[in-house]
Amino acid sequence: MIGDRFCEQCGTPLAVTVPNAGDGCEKCGAGVEAIDAEGYCSNCGFRKEMQTCDRIEIAIQSNLAGISDRGLRHQHNEDYLACSKVEGKNAYVLVVCDGVSSSQKPELAAKFAADKASFALSAAIQKGAVKPEEAMKIAVGEALLSVRDIPYTNGGDTDPPSTTIVAAVVVDKMATIGWLGDSRAYWISPQGSKKLTKDDSWLNDIVSSGKMSEIEARKYPQAHAITRWLGVDIGDHWHPSIVNFDIPGSGYLLLCTDGMWHYAPDPLQMAHLVKKKSDKDAVEISRSLVDFAISKGGHDNITVALLSL
Repeated sequence: MIGDRFCEQCGTPLAVTVPNAGDGCEKCGAGVEAIDAEGYCSNCGFRKEMQTCDRIEIAIQSNLAGISDRGLRHQHNEDYLACSKVEGKNAYVLVVCDGVSSSQKPELAAKFAADKASFALSAAIQKGAVKPEEAMKIAVGEALLSVRDIPYTNGGDTDPPSTTIVAAVVVDKMATIGWLGDSRAYWISPQGSKKLTKDDSWLNDIVSSGKMSEIEARKYPQAHAITRWLGVDIGDHWHPSIVNFDIPGSGYLLLCTDGMWHYAPDPLQMAHLVKKKSDKDAVEISRSLVDFAISKGGHDNITVALLSL
């Protein structure tokens, strides 16, 4: 089980939707009699959609926590996160996903990808059979398969279910970060802070190609459009970018969606926000970051996952 999840507004645990009369399996078409009380189809194993919550809090222990919040302008929370302490190892896993709003069922894409990637990373590290880089590739591949399994309608104005992903596995003093899309990872410490990921965006691609300067590219409406994601329509470009970061000392590893970093994109800005609450535990710092983004307008869903080392 990946931490405790509860509704911030009402305090009740998140639960699956109990099927109503006439509801069947969304994947294989089996009748309602095939759906059990927890929403699983006895015919194909697919699970009915889960209820969503505007706010999710996960507190694994004092140094590992995360929060996902709807923000102020979106009707639904299409972000998700998962965190875990790997049993029997000095290792931690953090995953943050941002469902692509223009796609079908983005909230499911984000949830399925985050949970599957977290489980796969934890299992691979616990077994110790592969290196963290290979574990990351396996985990993202498993996350992609889970997103591809979400039923969707071909054609129309919306794309198949899709999500960004940024994931981190920390083993002893080495962090391995993998990502597709524009959700980010930051390292924050008294000795210096840095952004560990590079957004998969039209702006970065066009600037890297030498066709435009960053100043020119930022004038275009598609500047922040993502160029990679997890979804059935990604083709052969699903392999994550991966970096290894040798943790130099005490500090914070922060993963977040653009609903957070949009308001503090520079590592120094993000570090200032974290350091203001450095006497607090991980969940309190996470709350302060989300509250900051909301105070600035909360234009998007906001998700952060934080590990203090």
